[in-house]
Amino acid sequence: MQAERKQGNQNAVNLAVDVVIFLFFLVVEAPRFSGLPVHEWLGIAIGAGAITHVLLHWSWVIEITKRFFGKAQAIARVNYVLNLLLFIALVTIIFTGLMISETVLPLLGIAAAQNSLWRGVHGAAANLFILLTALHVALHWQWLANLLRRSRGTPARAR
Repeated sequence: MQAERKQGNQNAVNLAVDVVIFLFFLVVEAPRFSGLPVHEWLGIAIGAGAITHVLLHWSWVIEITKRFFGKAQAIARVNYVLNLLLFIALVTIIFTGLMISETVLPLLGIAAAQNSLWRGVHGAAANLFILLTALHVALHWQWLANLLRRSRGTPARAR
């Protein structure tokens, strides 16, 4: 019973982190609405949220890394590769975002070179990130649906 409660708490924390990342992402995806300073600072916050997400799942990362070429299930390998691509896309978005920063870096006294190449890579990586995120959510849809169903207190027989 205690292990079940601990897993439920961990799932609730995972969901809360993911929802915050998603809400920040919605705001970041509308820089004309939120303004460039909010876009840049929330973009950095999303990076921190993503690091938190990875740390919450670190034991899974280690386990699948060890078993990737051995006993890992095919779906675990797909999930692992998808997560790795998401991480690479996010690092690319944050790096290129900092390279074209008009708010964060100048505030720190650093002049960023305005380069259309960085803007193009930033936009392409952001579009790829949206696609990969959609695949990630689709891959975890059953987990999400079950978690939401349990949080509403739906009896096990109704599931």
